[in-house]
Amino acid sequence: MLQNQSIIPDIKAIIATAKDKAVKAVDNERTIMYWNIGQRIFEEEQQGKDRADYGTYLIKFLSEQLLPEYGSGYSVRQLERYRQFYRTFPIASALRTQLSWTHYKSLLVLDNPDKKEFYIAETVKNNWSSRQLERQINSSLYERLLMSSDRKDVLAVARNEKLPSDAREIIKDPMFLEFLDLKRETSYYERDLESAIITHLQDFLLELGNGFAFVARQKRIHIDGDDFFVDLVFYNRLLQCFVIIEIKTEKLTHQDIGQLQMYVNYYDRVEKTQNENPTIGILLCAKKNDGVVKFSLPEDNKNIIASQYHLYLPTEKQLLEEVKKELESFEEENDNQE
Repeated sequence: MLQNQSIIPDIKAIIATAKDKAVKAVDNERTIMYWNIGQRIFEEEQQGKDRADYGTYLIKFLSEQLLPEYGSGYSVRQLERYRQFYRTFPIASALRTQLSWTHYKSLLVLDNPDKKEFYIAETVKNNWSSRQLERQINSSLYERLLMSSDRKDVLAVARNEKLPSDAREIIKDPMFLEFLDLKRETSYYERDLESAIITHLQDFLLELGNGFAFVARQKRIHIDGDDFFVDLVFYNRLLQCFVIIEIKTEKLTHQDIGQLQMYVNYYDRVEKTQNENPTIGILLCAKKNDGVVKFSLPEDNKNIIASQYHLYLPTEKQLLEEVKKELESFEEENDNQE
């Protein structure tokens, strides 16, 4: 009989680690190979730049020669992508080993350099899979953060050049919860939405942002004989504070804000230690009136945030319209203060 029962899981862990490293090494070599192919195509194009159609002819010719032997990875579309890869990332040593070719394919569609740099930094920092990166791009994460923070701050936080000093630098409004698989035409009770979030907790943490950890669901608070139950409690290690989330499936009211403020006050006075920062409260609501939020809270409020949720991903046009509207509102507010 084995003296040490841990040998089997230990060996399995060694095998899994080695396999993972081998897959990453192969994918990294593949990425470099595609970059080199793109570079060679670009250099050849420059030799025939006096012919307007030479680039199109070259890629078509290469595809006809390579496709029968090497397969669909050398179609006209793929070869054009390799060329674009080289032109977008012209320095091979600057390629991130943490990013696979699938990551880079998603990044190639981005035409804004700041946006591209943001997604690269966030992918490396959070070890996003290619699927997670694609989802964040499709949910317009960069634009949503711009709604409540400065472009330089968004990039600085992504690059780890600064820690977020304000919850709004990492908490999004709106939030997109398409991964819950709830039909938007249907009405839901708050407990239904809460249960769906717990079922898809990993995806919800990704949507919440950097540094979040789950603490409790329906946390009981006992105050002078009365019991209250907080929907969801998280902790953020970057902000070093508790984050309370209350779910509202109807339009937000000032009473909802008051209820959340009570929970935040309780956590600040009972649960928070001296080394931790003030508690943050998030009202996750189906609809909100920004005016009600504004006048229900103190002018210097930084700890209560109302975030509207959507059960589907927006189109880029819809999101850009929201960003434009939010920025115009922000500028108008600043003008009035001046």
